[in-house]
Amino acid sequence: MAQTLPRMRGGRLSPQQYVDGILSGNRVVLARAITVVESVLAMDADLGGEILAGILPHTGKARRVGITGVPGAGKSTFIDALGMHLVQNQGQKVAVLSVDPSSPISGGSILGDKTRMARLSNEENAFIRPSPSRGHLGGVARRTRETILLCEAAGYDNIFVETMGVGQSETAVRSMTDFFLLIMLAGAGDELQGIKRGILEMIDGMVINKADGDNESKAAAARVTYANALHLFPASPDGWMPPVLTVSSITGKGIPQIWETVLQHRAHLEATGHFARRRRNQALDWMRELISDGLSDLFTANPAVAGQLPVLEDAVRNNQLTPVAAAQTLLSTFIQKDK
Repeated sequence: MAQTLPRMRGGRLSPQQYVDGILSGNRVVLARAITVVESVLAMDADLGGEILAGILPHTGKARRVGITGVPGAGKSTFIDALGMHLVQNQGQKVAVLSVDPSSPISGGSILGDKTRMARLSNEENAFIRPSPSRGHLGGVARRTRETILLCEAAGYDNIFVETMGVGQSETAVRSMTDFFLLIMLAGAGDELQGIKRGILEMIDGMVINKADGDNESKAAAARVTYANALHLFPASPDGWMPPVLTVSSITGKGIPQIWETVLQHRAHLEATGHFARRRRNQALDWMRELISDGLSDLFTANPAVAGQLPVLEDAVRNNQLTPVAAAQTLLSTFIQKDK
């Protein structure tokens, strides 16, 4: 059945209309609420805050899974296969927050809407939301944390956060999810080449994708190599040893085992008390991120800073001033004018 919006006033719904629509599972209202939360317009800041306050008591129950990997590893195809398994075989609801790289000209998403998850995007119990990163660090959109809460309140059992996977810090997505999965490929030269130690220390599981056809034996060999490498690292504080699995996103072989691993990890964290601790840390990370974003916004909006910024940028660009001196001047200006 097609979902419709309540009557709008001034281009926006009332906070309660957003909350009621989200809690009833209306995907159209959910999408519009995400737009409000992602908005950089000052007029939407208070509205977004009221929406989040209204839905907060209905959040926190979903499984939050972060998925990363280099471009070409088949992240979207994998998510499409895993999502279909959950929707069709498990009767669950899935939300995918797929973060696209932003165009440096328009600021919008480059990769388009849902073309990379063709099957899942047609499922009534699936919600796919591509969002432009707009240069935000960590390969995630600026308001991904808030979007996770909105999707949880709308009744989605599982939230997948797909990052761009372009070598930026993965700390951000790790800090907002319960299970962090790295997608890798076999047969791409040295199996350990280019893997950052930091990522290996953060992951909760690794998948060797495209384990089908002639590549199946290569994937099996890569699995052993990666597993041996992971055993060189000390155990994580929660006592979990990340497994390495193989999967074919085309045939679906290995998909159920991967999901079982996610469930086992959740059970392990809950049994040891680390799940509650991880969720508390996620809340603290969110608070600190908001403080950092708020200070950045205040800095760039400061009239004195805005007046000096173009001049100092030209001076740095023309090698007339060092970046250090320019930054110190701007910070001093901001501090003095803010007193």
